[in-house]
Amino acid sequence: MNYRKLGTTDLKVSTICLGTMTWGEQNTQEEGFEQMDYALDQGVNFWDTAELYAVPPRAETFGHTEIIIGNWFKKTKKRKEVILATKVAGPSREYLRGGGYNYGIEKMTEAINDSLKRLQTDYIDLYQLHWPERNTNMFGKLGYEHKDKGDWNKFEDVLGNLQKFVKEGKIREVGLSNETPWGVSKYLEITKEKNLPRMMSIQNPYSLLNRTYEIGLAEVSIREQIGLLAYSPLASGYLSGKYRNETYPKGSRIERDWEFWKYRYNTPNLKNAVEEYYKISKKYNLNMSQMSLKFCELQPFMTSVIIGATTMEQLKTDIESVNVNLSDEVIKEINE
Repeated sequence: MNYRKLGTTDLKVSTICLGTMTWGEQNTQEEGFEQMDYALDQGVNFWDTAELYAVPPRAETFGHTEIIIGNWFKKTKKRKEVILATKVAGPSREYLRGGGYNYGIEKMTEAINDSLKRLQTDYIDLYQLHWPERNTNMFGKLGYEHKDKGDWNKFEDVLGNLQKFVKEGKIREVGLSNETPWGVSKYLEITKEKNLPRMMSIQNPYSLLNRTYEIGLAEVSIREQIGLLAYSPLASGYLSGKYRNETYPKGSRIERDWEFWKYRYNTPNLKNAVEEYYKISKKYNLNMSQMSLKFCELQPFMTSVIIGATTMEQLKTDIESVNVNLSDEVIKEINE
């Protein structure tokens, strides 16, 4: 396994991060336990979850993923071997604390205490803001419409709230998710001015089908030492090649939850792009999933690549990607 520092901290996290959002929806607790056992044995010490999981989000499964992880901690007594990341949801559904904003002190206190209880731990290593609480583009949305309600002025308040939990020992570090270059820069600026907790990571999408992170956030990551935690590095399975020729295996994410996922990858050039990447993997005798994941891991702005597997076969393949070598020729053809 390979390891990198989380932001400016001394925490060394594996460059493969165990994603967990399918546990409690596509995966049972028993399957989640098996994944955690195997991943930790392979040197994957970094796990990511969220209070909102399992996904797709439903009132019936809200918090179930954290419960499964907590039950594993209780069973194995291996909490200290894991660097654990979770998230507090942004403006959300009615079943989550009545809906609305969540980064105020009252709701955030409830959120973090509930997560700690479900996870059966007294601290979280990395606590992330799941998505912004202001009018901005996220989750692939285009056509930014500026409707400034002064929400961004609350950044200082949010950091102050997080500082309270850091001082209490409930969280060690803080991070962002689904953020923009402006949002990241503003948080870092206020941290420096007010001596508040520093954001150490950005969890945004990044894959061979979505390299938008490179436009603005890559430079921020490198210059400010706030690395990317890449989610959806296989684009919901498209970059494994399993959906080629419009075949959708029973129980796969797209087959199960097309209505939830379709807007992220249902683009005119999707099939052509996947086919070109598939040809490169075959030409150089590479597993397509491993080629796709390794390309992500190699990026200079990357801290860790979050993998989400529903089978042990997928998990083993994905973790093994750290040992794959991509030649200059392969990278050149990918970029072309």
